[in-house]
Amino acid sequence: MSSVEEFRTEIRDWLRAELTGSFAELRGRGGPGREHEAFAERLAWERHMAAAGWTCVGWPEEYGGRGATLEQQVAFHEEYALADAPARVGHIGEQLLGPTLIALGTPEQRDRFLPPIAAVAELWCQGYSEPDAGSDLANVRTRAERDGDEWVVTGQKTWTSLAHESDWCFVIARTAPGSNRHRGLSYLLVPLDQPGVDIRPITQLTGTSEFNEVFFDGARTGAGHLVGAPGDGWEVAMATLGFERGVSTLGQQVGFRRELETLIELARHNGAVDDPLIRDRLARAWTGLEIIRCNALRMLEGAAAGAPGPEASIGKIFWATWHRELGELAMDVSGAAGMLAAGEPYDLDDRQRLFLFSRSDTIYAGSNEIQRNIIAERVLGLPKEVRP
Repeated sequence: MSSVEEFRTEIRDWLRAELTGSFAELRGRGGPGREHEAFAERLAWERHMAAAGWTCVGWPEEYGGRGATLEQQVAFHEEYALADAPARVGHIGEQLLGPTLIALGTPEQRDRFLPPIAAVAELWCQGYSEPDAGSDLANVRTRAERDGDEWVVTGQKTWTSLAHESDWCFVIARTAPGSNRHRGLSYLLVPLDQPGVDIRPITQLTGTSEFNEVFFDGARTGAGHLVGAPGDGWEVAMATLGFERGVSTLGQQVGFRRELETLIELARHNGAVDDPLIRDRLARAWTGLEIIRCNALRMLEGAAAGAPGPEASIGKIFWATWHRELGELAMDVSGAAGMLAAGEPYDLDDRQRLFLFSRSDTIYAGSNEIQRNIIAERVLGLPKEVRP
């Protein structure tokens, strides 16, 4: 196993050599609010990465990964972001479902699903949220009934990222009739290319549609595609959410830093930095970014020790609020020019897109309100919120 610096140099040199030719045009493409950009080309790039062994670097070697240490994984994601490489298209399979199957799946499930994820041959989406079960996952109403060797799924999921580009969806469904809250839920792997699945894109404030509604009307999946036992869905889903806030967050912060540096450069160019209030907010944003990194490292240290604790919730609240406020600051630095689209019909610049899309940061991946409840109830021991 190479040292962290050797590993960092290896991925940095590979990216420098391979992000050339047609791939060079993908630098900076994709990401939140921009997932529509060059999707097919980014998919080709990620499959190029897979062929060179640069996907799933943190997975054990026996499952197609590199067995990278936590420190090496951090180095990988930081170098990837520093190279301005395109946003990943297989993130949900690689960072969420893959680790879940490695930890809790059967040997048959690992053999079937892990190789296509590592090769970026199958793309995944997450079927958690519903119209009446957003951050309150225990209110799920989608149901699944056993029919011989298959499960039959009926219900609706919403805010499903990249469902229209995905091959499979891991779905939380209620398999115990009459159950409520977190009891009676199961975690199913459901193919999307079949009768009984209707995917409808949701148009966002940015004018793009990376989120979707997914309707299941008698969709089917094999009995062996249940992760864990029937009724274990809540525990499996929580394990997946734990993987969601992993080492890739360090790469996310490199992107945040790039956004802030670009904003500071604009403020100097258009004179906004001469306003003492703007200057103070830029300084606070820089300080906040350092706190985000400290929170992330503390969270990863706790996770590595097997006790993630409240760090994940604290970190999510802080970075989501910080990024939303950065979007507001971007509009104030832009001034009146920020009110005008760059072109027809709705051509947004990076600052406008940041402002509009970051409104969702405090909602997705567990809303700020839910994270505060977790801290209040599980850490501070305060009375639980009254639920009907």
